[in-house]
Amino acid sequence: MSVLRQMIGTRIRAMRNAKGLTQQKLADIAGLDYRYIGALERGERNFSIDTLEKVLNALDVDIIQLIPNELKNETNIKQEAIDSFIFGLGNLSNDQIKTIQKINTDIFNLL
Repeated sequence: MSVLRQMIGTRIRAMRNAKGLTQQKLADIAGLDYRYIGALERGERNFSIDTLEKVLNALDVDIIQLIPNELKNETNIKQEAIDSFIFGLGNLSNDQIKTIQKINTDIFNLL
């Protein structure tokens, strides 16, 4: 079973429950079968982007809400580090950038 599919299914179940909807009611709003919703929530079914869009529209949520806060925070920290690094490179000469590349390679080789 796909970890990503399971994570998305768990988030969909949590959002459905938070809105007080049954699987049947969500299925009716989304135009899907309630058994499909159950399998989706358990991470048992592959789904198309179109189907995911139907479910998200029925829940009245954005796709970004499928990503758990822990992952959003981790992604933000990494992106801020990358942005800061790239911004810092803008004022350096090519020789300085090559030196940083070597240092970076050496650090990652140590890890």
